[in-house]
Amino acid sequence: MDHGPAVEYHECDELLKYKQKAGLRLFFIYSGIYGVFVLLNTVFPSMMESVIFFGLNLAIVYGIGLILIAIILGLLYNYQCTKMEKRLDTSSSKTQGGSE
Repeated sequence: MDHGPAVEYHECDELLKYKQKAGLRLFFIYSGIYGVFVLLNTVFPSMMESVIFFGLNLAIVYGIGLILIAIILGLLYNYQCTKMEKRLDTSSSKTQGGSE
């Protein structure tokens, strides 16, 4: 028995497309940064042993940086999508208010 989805989404197509593009853009940015990390580990593994600062090697600094970048990109995505939602919400309320 199919009762349909638990939640129905009523987001407009423009907002959905914006969220998809923003998410993919940030995903590819992060993938590129992570790809460089994997490439350095594969091609130049001895480079990861070099001490960067405070006695921490490049592998640790880069790994912590990857985590911080993921958090920053997540916050950026949330900010961008919230800003777009508000913009579309105010424009749709103006449109609906003007037609009544």
